[in-house]
Amino acid sequence: MADMPKAAIVGIGQTEFSKSSGRSELQLAAECIKAALDDAGLQTSDVDGLITFTLDGSDEVGVTRCLGIDDLKFTSRIPQGGAASVATICHAMSVVESGVCDVVVIWRAMNERSQYRFGQPAARGSIPVGGGTGFMEWCMPFGAQFPASWEALTAQSYMHKYGVTNADFGLVSVQLRKHAATNPAAWFYRKPITLEEHQASRWIVAPALRLLDCCQESDGGVAVVVASMARARQLRQTPVGIFGAVTSMRFNHEIISDYYHSADLTHLPIAERVRQRLTEACGIAPTETQVAMIYDNFTPQIFMQLEAFGFCRPGEAKDYIKDGNLEIDGRSPLSPNGGHIGEGYIHGMNLVTEGVRQARGTAANQVADVRHVFLASGVAGAIIGAC
Repeated sequence: MADMPKAAIVGIGQTEFSKSSGRSELQLAAECIKAALDDAGLQTSDVDGLITFTLDGSDEVGVTRCLGIDDLKFTSRIPQGGAASVATICHAMSVVESGVCDVVVIWRAMNERSQYRFGQPAARGSIPVGGGTGFMEWCMPFGAQFPASWEALTAQSYMHKYGVTNADFGLVSVQLRKHAATNPAAWFYRKPITLEEHQASRWIVAPALRLLDCCQESDGGVAVVVASMARARQLRQTPVGIFGAVTSMRFNHEIISDYYHSADLTHLPIAERVRQRLTEACGIAPTETQVAMIYDNFTPQIFMQLEAFGFCRPGEAKDYIKDGNLEIDGRSPLSPNGGHIGEGYIHGMNLVTEGVRQARGTAANQVADVRHVFLASGVAGAIIGAC
């Protein structure tokens, strides 16, 4: 039985997701933070903590100036790309539970589509937009210059071991585009696809990834406000408690190109460790939740994370998906907002806001009887629910 959470998500905010925002990343950050504070019924003067990604282009001084935040007790930045998304929840929970801060704002704002493209090759010899600790010197000379190429190397190992095809991966795209088609905030609102359309999309890295296996590069901003449960009870929204939030950073882990952390590239030891820690921390396993907000930068990641987080056994994700388990009325509805492939890609943070809406019961594609929501970004996991 899970204990009553001591920290809660009390506000969420996001801008539109577009190909060209027409404004700076700092303005996007200010807009989504203001929207999240308004959602919570808080003022900028209430904020005493800020958390974002190491990759975020807006610094804390700029954010405080834009919003009029007077005095901060705590700031932090989380390394890596989208894996940082749920890790920010872990940091915010810890800061609030320890009493260091009363109200912590998490934000991520980027013009990934109009200003730069994570999906494009990095300049030779440079550090990629996605960060890294030197692995590029081993990738760039051999043509592995962009995220899809890194993902494809792992995906092909999985395909070979379990007899999976790109058409099997396409089932994830079809599912997420189906969800996005009925979400007015989604990039692909009213634009579902068939498996035949997926298979007709051009190859990005054959035989693993087609265009429709890749997330939708987007401009936009997302913010989340975390406060103590005592404070949350006094605010506008029903508190969405953080029952547990954990991370794992294992030896030789390196963003998408995790080629050295395990002798077997067909499974995710980090995600398996996150599942274990999260279950121990809150007494709720990922499989006991009613919604699965799982990071979908590329479709093969959903296959491997479903297995690592215990939804099915190794090699069984293909059949688990085919059986309809990721549908809105399935055993583990996957990202009812359409995820990164269907709604937009703000480095995992729009999966967090959708998880909060599901817990509140206010989502566009609302899952019935939601008690707990699983948030996952590979190296981090959290379980949240209305309290």
